[in-house]
Amino acid sequence: MISITWKKLSLAVLLASTAMTVSAAKVEPYTEPGTNAREMLQQAPIHWVSIEQIKKSLEGKGPINVSFDIDDTVLFSSPCFYYGQQKYSPNGFEYLKKQEFWDEVNAGCDKYSIPKEAAKELIKMHQERGDSVYFITGRTAGKVDGVTPILEKALGVKNMHPVDFMGDRPRKTKYNKTPAILAHKISIHYGDSDDDVLAAKEAGIRGIRIMRAPNSTYLPMPTLGGYGEEVLINSSY
Repeated sequence: MISITWKKLSLAVLLASTAMTVSAAKVEPYTEPGTNAREMLQQAPIHWVSIEQIKKSLEGKGPINVSFDIDDTVLFSSPCFYYGQQKYSPNGFEYLKKQEFWDEVNAGCDKYSIPKEAAKELIKMHQERGDSVYFITGRTAGKVDGVTPILEKALGVKNMHPVDFMGDRPRKTKYNKTPAILAHKISIHYGDSDDDVLAAKEAGIRGIRIMRAPNSTYLPMPTLGGYGEEVLINSSY
């Protein structure tokens, strides 16, 4: 009886092993990168910060000057740039070197840009502290500055300062926003691009990365935390 049972058990194990072998033999190489549960649990060592944490880090300090980049930082302005590309250089980026484009976009196209909620909350927090808000952009200046009044209204900025258009200004610094950061004695600069983070580093101040919207036309996407900078969480919209 025991012998028969043992033989049955051995046969069952053999059949199961054979089934597993046959099943494994059917596996084909993956055709896409994909992921797995273990990889999904691994997160890049990014220094995430919230608006509340930024506020807390400033406790005990008097009013400071802070600056913001514009495109993909406080405004989702891809519609304006997409329009300019289609009009002045379809499928290319030559439009960014055309003064006609800058004259047109800076004259009022941003009334079609979407203010980012994260920017509104940040500006509100800083103004409640008594901080002064500046806007520093890599755009080239146009004949008319229609950007300043649009930002003032859309973001609820008090004591609005004229936007600093740094794209065509001569400079001695490596990054084009650094001169304005230094001139305004900025303590914190917010921006989505690598140039924003590096300009803050060049000026020796705190730079905080804002997340670029995933559907932005400004490509390639920058690496969040790539320079060890703080990154504002949930700031892509």
